[in-house]
Amino acid sequence: MNFSFLPSLRTGAFLLLLAPLAGSSSITNWARPLQGAKPDPAVLAQFGLYNSPPLQSLISTKGKQMTAISDRPGDYGFTVVDSPVINAFATPDGHVYFTRGIMAYFNNEAQFSGVLGHELGHITAQHGKKQQTRSTLAGLGMILGAVIAPRVMQSVGGLVQQGVGLGMLKYGRDDENEADGLGVKYSTKIGYDAAQMADFFQTLQRTEAQSGTSIPTFLSTHPNSADRYTRVKGLAAQAKRTVGNKPLAVNRDSYLRSIEGLIYGEDPRQGFVENSTFYHPDLKFRFPIPAGWKSQNSPEQFQMAEPNGKALLVFLGVNSSSLEAASQSLAKSIGVQSANAQQTTINGFPALVFEGDQAAQDQQSSPAHVLAQLIQEGKSIYAFVGLAAPASFATYSPQFTQAAQGYARLTEASKLNRQPERIRIKTATSATTLASALAANGIPSKRYEELAILNGMSTNDQLSKGMLYKVVGK
Repeated sequence: MNFSFLPSLRTGAFLLLLAPLAGSSSITNWARPLQGAKPDPAVLAQFGLYNSPPLQSLISTKGKQMTAISDRPGDYGFTVVDSPVINAFATPDGHVYFTRGIMAYFNNEAQFSGVLGHELGHITAQHGKKQQTRSTLAGLGMILGAVIAPRVMQSVGGLVQQGVGLGMLKYGRDDENEADGLGVKYSTKIGYDAAQMADFFQTLQRTEAQSGTSIPTFLSTHPNSADRYTRVKGLAAQAKRTVGNKPLAVNRDSYLRSIEGLIYGEDPRQGFVENSTFYHPDLKFRFPIPAGWKSQNSPEQFQMAEPNGKALLVFLGVNSSSLEAASQSLAKSIGVQSANAQQTTINGFPALVFEGDQAAQDQQSSPAHVLAQLIQEGKSIYAFVGLAAPASFATYSPQFTQAAQGYARLTEASKLNRQPERIRIKTATSATTLASALAANGIPSKRYEELAILNGMSTNDQLSKGMLYKVVGK
């Protein structure tokens, strides 16, 4: 949540990060010059900007250097966003986004540069133009069962903008192969060893295998193949021959030092889910999540969806001076007409509740029935907005009410003091194995494989004296 009085709020049960992010508000027509120097507000609303000037400077500097030698120079932008999911994506307007999650898994500047060139390649080769023609709201039913009209989703839940209509968009094999080739070409031209990009693909494959989840990641939005590693290695060898005896950089140590302190995994300060309860340490509140529902956090709202997409519950902040004004503003924004608001209390807090039908936009839309429950805590006003088809609303209304009735102040010290893990860069004091080095830093053995993948190594790989490596800690 990112209202004027609220810091970011984020957790993740089903994060939808997409390589060809189409359908966002600032995407321009491909007939016009690309001008994506500024990050799209819709992207930042979903993921948030990662607060690290050194990393923002790194991606901007290398991106602009690469743009200058690209096949289609333009006014492009490069941004690190605050998401733990391992991904990178490019918007057709000419902006490349890396998540902090993928930044954690690079082990040198050459790997970073190769993927940066790959994403820039999607832009310069105009792959997004083909994707845009398929970007429709027809995919709304993929998550929400087609029971909620796009107007509601855009103004309240935001899932249309945040992935429902975008989940269909994946680059094909030909586009991926072309982007790989351009990534090799561009990273080599600015002086990096492009073979490192192939090595990074292996790291990504290992993260996918270890996670055992279906959460979208780089490999699910960038189709992989068994021969991709070999193909990129071959392209890198060819590119290396074009520069003659010029040495190509890897820059392992400088990159590792640049990510010292990088948040690793979920950041509980922005909100976290535990035992079907959402906790927000910084804003000091908690509330229950309907049993079995999926959830997604973003800087602007926390969304809860019935597993089969038949209902949606959104928690968000309303920037208003009073409950009455907040109610009127909210009703207008989601298209609920003739809402009869009633003052009440919810768990001891002043509250206001209204219920009504969303106005149909056209004959094809399926308006939802809405229950909005607004709670005032001090100067903050929050709203639980539940939406479902009129025929099934009675089934889900008790769950909407139960979540709001469970809103309470967060007082548990163990939750209030929860801190994120961060990347810590260590130096091997003597020749040793990675497993021994991890043990010496107090890493439990059950996490050895996780940390080995993070380092792009195996647990029995040898570290030489003075070699840098990653651990994680609070």
